[in-house]
Amino acid sequence: MATRSTDPKNPNGSGVLDSVSKAIIEQLQEDGRRPYAAIGKAVGLSEAAVRQRVQKLQDQGVMQIVAVTDPLTVGFRRQAMVGINVEGDIEPVADALAEMGEVEYVVITAGSFDLLIEIVCEDDDHLLEMINKRIRALPGVRTTESFVYLKLRKQTYTWGTR
Repeated sequence: MATRSTDPKNPNGSGVLDSVSKAIIEQLQEDGRRPYAAIGKAVGLSEAAVRQRVQKLQDQGVMQIVAVTDPLTVGFRRQAMVGINVEGDIEPVADALAEMGEVEYVVITAGSFDLLIEIVCEDDDHLLEMINKRIRALPGVRTTESFVYLKLRKQTYTWGTR
């Protein structure tokens, strides 16, 4: 008897996403509001089966369905990437940053920085407060380097699946 993988990122238990789950993800990347019936037609499943798969993919953290906004249009006039070097264990610093509402993502890296984060702020004063009072104040943060966004040229979430 074959054993199934317990990989939480896989709704089918086989270790990797199957082609149908990948096709569902790609459909939702093109249009997150696409009806399940239309997705079902495209991937060869019933509307109910698509609904179940989508729910399972969300429950297992494989994907999220969210509204992506242009920060400028919703009152956030300043975005920045911040490179951070940490003294000691990186993970507690990464966890503390991940709890901050202004931090959009946190990446543990190899290279010039231990962490890269993206922050979205209302204005330059808010950015200064984030860097000076909140990020640099975290235990273990040794240095920061900020890269202020002047203009967003491309942002996409349609890279598909592999």
